[in-house]
Amino acid sequence: MKLETERLILKEVNEAHTEDILRIRSNDLINQYVKRKSPASNYDALEFILHIKRKARDNEMIFWGISYKDQQDLIGTICLWNFSEDRKIAETGYELLPEHHKKGIMSEALVSVLHFGFNALHLQEILAFTHKCNKASQALLLKHRFVLEENRKDEKNLENAVFSLKKMR
Repeated sequence: MKLETERLILKEVNEAHTEDILRIRSNDLINQYVKRKSPASNYDALEFILHIKRKARDNEMIFWGISYKDQQDLIGTICLWNFSEDRKIAETGYELLPEHHKKGIMSEALVSVLHFGFNALHLQEILAFTHKCNKASQALLLKHRFVLEENRKDEKNLENAVFSLKKMR
């Protein structure tokens, strides 16, 4: 499933993106706020790609690679995942190589994914979990009308703040 914006293509990630996924998911700046095992090799990155392809096939996740329209290389990723049983709530997650920060890239990608989530998937709420110290991520979410859920906790990572955006009626 491909989404397009003015400058970007959000596209399915496949085996051809192994090096891009390794570059993105092993980046120290990106990983400073994320609890995960970073890929150490192309093999690890390929395993991750096969994992997300299985999750997508089983309708557990929609995962897009982000690239500029005139380039093949991925510069980031964005997803909808962790769907509620009734498929009315999902979580978004995203990452972007540091050299593309502060250019409105993630904002543009997020608008497209929010529109898709609320209009094509008929979600009622989209959640985002971001580290309490990740000010750039928090600013992105607030810019797009997400609300900090101060009483909500991420039981898997207490360092995260939970944000939510409900579908506008």
